[in-house]
Amino acid sequence: MATQTTASCTGSTLLQPISEIINLPLDQVNFVACQLFALLMAVWFRIYLHPSKTSPFIRHVVATLLGFYLALFCFGWYSLHFLVQSGLSYSVMVFAGLEHMHKYCFIVTLGYLILCQITRVYVFDYGMYSADFTGPMMVITQKITSLAFEIHDGLAKRDAQLTPSQKYLAIRRMPSLLEYLSYNCNFMGILAGPTCSYNDYMAFIEGTGYQPRHQENANGKENGKYKQSEPSPKNDVISKLCTCAISLAIYLSLCKLLPVEHSIDDDFVNSTPFYLQVVYLYLAMLALRPKYYFVWTLADAINNAAGFGFNGYNKDGSPRWDLISNLRILDIEFATSFKSFLDNWNIQTALWLKRVCYERCAINPTAATFLLSAMWHGVYPGYYLTFLTGIAMTMAARAIRHNIRPYFLVSDSHKRIYDVVTWAWTQIAISYTVAPFVLLAVGPSLKFYRSWYFCLHILCLLVVLVLPVKRRQPKEQQQQDGLQKDSLQDSQTDHNSTDNNCNQKDKAT
Repeated sequence: MATQTTASCTGSTLLQPISEIINLPLDQVNFVACQLFALLMAVWFRIYLHPSKTSPFIRHVVATLLGFYLALFCFGWYSLHFLVQSGLSYSVMVFAGLEHMHKYCFIVTLGYLILCQITRVYVFDYGMYSADFTGPMMVITQKITSLAFEIHDGLAKRDAQLTPSQKYLAIRRMPSLLEYLSYNCNFMGILAGPTCSYNDYMAFIEGTGYQPRHQENANGKENGKYKQSEPSPKNDVISKLCTCAISLAIYLSLCKLLPVEHSIDDDFVNSTPFYLQVVYLYLAMLALRPKYYFVWTLADAINNAAGFGFNGYNKDGSPRWDLISNLRILDIEFATSFKSFLDNWNIQTALWLKRVCYERCAINPTAATFLLSAMWHGVYPGYYLTFLTGIAMTMAARAIRHNIRPYFLVSDSHKRIYDVVTWAWTQIAISYTVAPFVLLAVGPSLKFYRSWYFCLHILCLLVVLVLPVKRRQPKEQQQQDGLQKDSLQDSQTDHNSTDNNCNQKDKAT
């Protein structure tokens, strides 16, 4: 197996013997090895290149060069795409006018990503679903587009036109080329992210991330007391590495026992009762998720080990290192609504979608957000089937929650019954929605939905048609109402959404 994948791996072949011994594709072995190397470098970076010992310039240079090295090791000459994409987008930022720069940058960056995805899927290897060079480009795309919108907010808009979170994220000067490349291609996030705001990254590089970011009340006075000492990420890093080990062990143990593809096997479909097919699909998706838990938790641990990700303190005084965390595993597995599942899965991507699309789209932001998510993920048809189904699921879930949930809040026993039922429904709905995302191609995806008689599609359509949903105000009207409310009740306005953990409090709808 490993020998067969060598030709498709454009990175280093140094670890080929290990790939053959453990019988895993070489590109995956390279990815894990580079992430473990990045973890060691992160500890070194935090201790020996601490902001108190060296300048931001040196920290930028080292973080960028290490990032380029890891990219070359994993992807070889394909890593040049990272530089081309970043270079084209930076040129747009510099030479385009501020008024429309963010739009041009969005089109160029996303367009280049889609072009690379089309080339990889339809020119080189349609069925390859492994570590590939477009994965890092997806994170770089998030960072570049976020940066462009934040620069536009900071340099081309008045504060009165911005939401509290947009004010916090707004960038007031154009980044230098070194700062830009360091933000996009640093060794901590070059391979698996997660994305982060430019202001948070610069605070980490300059050593101001541990300083208290004072909240202010309506009278402009500081609210609350903060610790001044620099916290250690050791305990959180160890905890996250343990989570990685458990997730990897579960995935390697179960992924071959419960393949999602078995759910469309003719013998299985014809001989298995439908309720057992539902149970099998849930278990297959449950066995697949630890792969993402491993990758994203390891990426979070790498950033924390470097000193990035501090998010203030808990009520008991313990430090929080979840500023750029990408998931909350227990909240995912015990989610009682479609939205709750999405809010805790790939958190930073959900925030990116909210900030660059949902909050700024005047026409049907929900559909636009799902469409952008599909385009960003890739060009496999299964992605589009998943996100189109997700639109229907989201609309139906809103209608049910708005119309039915209030009847179950009359007592604790009713609430527990509602939670159990909605948990089961959420897990089934997520598994049904995500199946084409795993199957990739049109044929297998439609075969799966046909085996379920498109039952959840039909159910969602009926729910949306029968149950009324409270109509939402247009974005412009919401902003106007918010500005009027601020001017009339300024002394009662709470600005807590601009604190240092706004990344976690923002939720993608």
